[in-house]
Amino acid sequence: MSNIELLRTIHFQQSGKRVLEVELNALAQLNQYINEDFSRACEKILHCRGKIIVMGVGKSGHIGRKIAATLASTGTPAFFVHPTEAGHGDLGIISSEDIVLAISNSGESDEMLPLIPMIKYQNILLICMSSNPDSRIGKVADIHLCIKVAEEACPMGLAPTTSTTATLIIGDALSIALLEARDFTREDFARSHPKGTIGRKLSLRVSDIMHTGNQIPYIRSDALLRDALLEIIHKKLSLIVICDNSMTIEGVFTDEDLRRVFDMKINLNNAKIADVMTQGGIRVGANILVVDAFNLMQARSVTSLLVAKDNTLLGIIHIHDILKAGVI
Repeated sequence: MSNIELLRTIHFQQSGKRVLEVELNALAQLNQYINEDFSRACEKILHCRGKIIVMGVGKSGHIGRKIAATLASTGTPAFFVHPTEAGHGDLGIISSEDIVLAISNSGESDEMLPLIPMIKYQNILLICMSSNPDSRIGKVADIHLCIKVAEEACPMGLAPTTSTTATLIIGDALSIALLEARDFTREDFARSHPKGTIGRKLSLRVSDIMHTGNQIPYIRSDALLRDALLEIIHKKLSLIVICDNSMTIEGVFTDEDLRRVFDMKINLNNAKIADVMTQGGIRVGANILVVDAFNLMQARSVTSLLVAKDNTLLGIIHIHDILKAGVI
């Protein structure tokens, strides 16, 4: 049988759907583990004056790193320590005010068991996530969080699949329950995500990227339309703002207004901007988030917004500025 013929006999979609079915059925049973032990774990972590030290080996270690990262980014100081490294000196970074979250599906991790006596000797609270509360780690833990699943998605029952997904979800449940208990806000989240798209979305404000001063295309209401068009072309923001000498907004003239003027067959050389401008103009405050300004642009089908305080023009923000900032 050729490789191509062999591939035709393998039902990839059927296999994939079976994995989803096994894992979904198992995850539906996790609700029973959100119990008093879960509440106790949340309370202890919430009032912890130190850090949450997450430990795990193998696949549990990979999941543990993700849980520690999620905790840290949602207001709970946490980091991952590999049990092997802990046994060679890194255990010294753990203090009596910390909490250890030990992840081991069997609860019998050979790498973690030698650390337990030292953790207990320092009176460090130990939370264990395993499928067996009667395991050696489960028995000595102060709190046991069960992650038992009926079966792995692996047909041999060997590769950690469903069990690691369950562990990750219980970790997410811990993190979000604590986030809500702390009244963790978007601003708090932004402080721990200063870089990347998430950070920019939650922290970048209109005042950070708006055009100001000589970059603003504006003109007095007694100016001619042709002069306004030249200013629009020069400043390249697709509009011009009509203001008085104190920058009080009287109206705007945009690309859409120009189309309307052409339909009206107005003499472009003699017309005054005041005769063809649109009163007002869509405006935002300088302190709003750039992502909110973008959403307003989308809702109103415009590419620029006036930035104003009351009726005084402060600047202009264009959709190109938002795209350049990497917010969208």
